[in-house]
Amino acid sequence: MDIVKKHNRISLPLRRLQPIILIFILALVLGACGYAFLYLKHDPLLTDLGQRLQGMSWQHPLGTDHLGRDTLTRLLLGGQQTLGYSLLALGAALLLGVPFGLLAGYRRGWVDRIFVRISNGFLAFPDTIVAIVLSGLLGAGISNLVLAIVIVKWVNYARLVRSVVLGEAEKDYIRIARTNGLQSGTIMRRHLLPHVIGHVLVMASLDLGKIILLISSFSYIGLGTQPPLPEWGAMLNDARPYFQSRPALMLVPGMAIVITVLMANMLGDMLRDRFDVKKDDWSREGQS
Repeated sequence: MDIVKKHNRISLPLRRLQPIILIFILALVLGACGYAFLYLKHDPLLTDLGQRLQGMSWQHPLGTDHLGRDTLTRLLLGGQQTLGYSLLALGAALLLGVPFGLLAGYRRGWVDRIFVRISNGFLAFPDTIVAIVLSGLLGAGISNLVLAIVIVKWVNYARLVRSVVLGEAEKDYIRIARTNGLQSGTIMRRHLLPHVIGHVLVMASLDLGKIILLISSFSYIGLGTQPPLPEWGAMLNDARPYFQSRPALMLVPGMAIVITVLMANMLGDMLRDRFDVKKDDWSREGQS
């Protein structure tokens, strides 16, 4: 008991610092965006071999790459690519998974049986392997990569929503709603969806970091964003031959990926505390 109390005393200040850390990092990113796009105004696609592999300066705060392009400007635009497509893939997976999970968990019957067969098929292989196979079949490109991620991820949200709905659908207030003649769509929207939102938000915030890593890693091997568009994984691949002479070219996008994933995980922890989502609730998804 003393060990548990000591752990709680240590973790409580860290949890209180999480919003401050998130706000500080957000302010730092906004300041960098303002400095790069309002003052520097570099073209992220324009090459200048006379300025290649330059060090840090006021004109190039993070230096230039092997083609003379400003690293800070490409880093910020690469963040738009990485985060933008990650949020797009996550949103599409939610739009597919949440309604299907509600329908399968509440109506059951043949819809639920078909979904169980589909989800069991996806569970037979790791998400990364399925995404690699789909990206290889569809071809290189960020749009095909986003489609592959959506196909892989929507099943996880549908399974989570279905497990929550299966537990809520047998409670008295749902039976009373049916007795009063409420339609199935109204019951799912007004009574079941609010119980699902907390679980979905927590899972989505934690999943955002995984999707960012997927897009960055696939772009690193050439299956994601194609040159000359900047993206963090593609920037890592471009800087790989110059790691010994200019290690900052790899360290900067690498640190951007790490910090963004950590922020997404911190956001997930905050949402889990906010909605009081316990790990025991998550375990029902695998048992259903």
